[in-house]
Amino acid sequence: MIAAAFAPAREAIAAARIPGATLGVVSADGRRWVTHSGMAALVPEPEPLTLDHWFDLASVSKVIATTTMILRLADEGRIDLDAPLTSAIPDLRQYDMAAYERGLTFRDCLAHRTLLPAVEPIYTYGDDPARLRAFVLQREWKQIAEPVYSDINFLLLGIAIERVTGAPLGAWPLGKGLSYGPPPGPAVATERCMWRGRVLKGEVHDENCAALGGQTGHAGLFGTVAGVLDFAQGVLTGAFSDAMLDAIRTPQYAHRTCGWERKFAGWSGGQACSDETIGHTGFTGTGLWIDFDRGLAWTLLTNRVHPTRHFDSGIFTLRPATGDAAITAWEAL
Repeated sequence: MIAAAFAPAREAIAAARIPGATLGVVSADGRRWVTHSGMAALVPEPEPLTLDHWFDLASVSKVIATTTMILRLADEGRIDLDAPLTSAIPDLRQYDMAAYERGLTFRDCLAHRTLLPAVEPIYTYGDDPARLRAFVLQREWKQIAEPVYSDINFLLLGIAIERVTGAPLGAWPLGKGLSYGPPPGPAVATERCMWRGRVLKGEVHDENCAALGGQTGHAGLFGTVAGVLDFAQGVLTGAFSDAMLDAIRTPQYAHRTCGWERKFAGWSGGQACSDETIGHTGFTGTGLWIDFDRGLAWTLLTNRVHPTRHFDSGIFTLRPATGDAAITAWEAL
């Protein structure tokens, strides 16, 4: 099964579009298939990829960590998803009580239904994490015409979690094989960063996350294939309450649920999966998808930005091809 599902990734590696890839598939009944190929690093020293390597999960952090934390806090009655962020961050835009940002709710940010911009180079404003957090909270963000997927939404959610729990995000129990960096084992290399002047390996790729201290709501989580699969299997087998499951499966805005995407035409998970499939991708070349109808989840972990993001890795066709191949192989069992 796993060989057929891995065929698109193996072709991408052979064509030198990506250095390496790991694919893991898990079913609700506990069956698990994992394979890998290629290189964890090409430069400065070649390093073969193993199943023990940690990947920078990039924006997959948003669903495995931040969304789960927010929904757990809501489940415990510590926050209300439909309350404004100011219930946790009273100093948000504190110099303008009528500011747009002060009316945003947790659910708005989870579903990316705000008018906040997609991203901004926050790291260019300084290198003091506390000061940059203050900048995020006090900045008058330029409102865009209609909602887009926004890192700023999840930066705010991460700060809210820190305020409610009184601890950094890394203090949250994430489970074996998941950790904010630096990871406790061998890491795949990502980009030769122009800002930091080196190939990144075991340190977060996202510049804003790095400048903010490496633990933010939008990025910073590292994971092994086993850690990601353990999380996905937990979602399929009862780790989430009914309310949490409802939140991640129910559309909130267009194809977005609380944190996740649902299947839609042309999405990253392919078209062979059921309509009850959710997923999320990460800029470094990672992704996780969960098909509730089939009781099946798969993760494709690559280092497609190594040694540079400025290259057509083909990741946007590789992901759906892998999803379709995984479902086809599953149906053939």
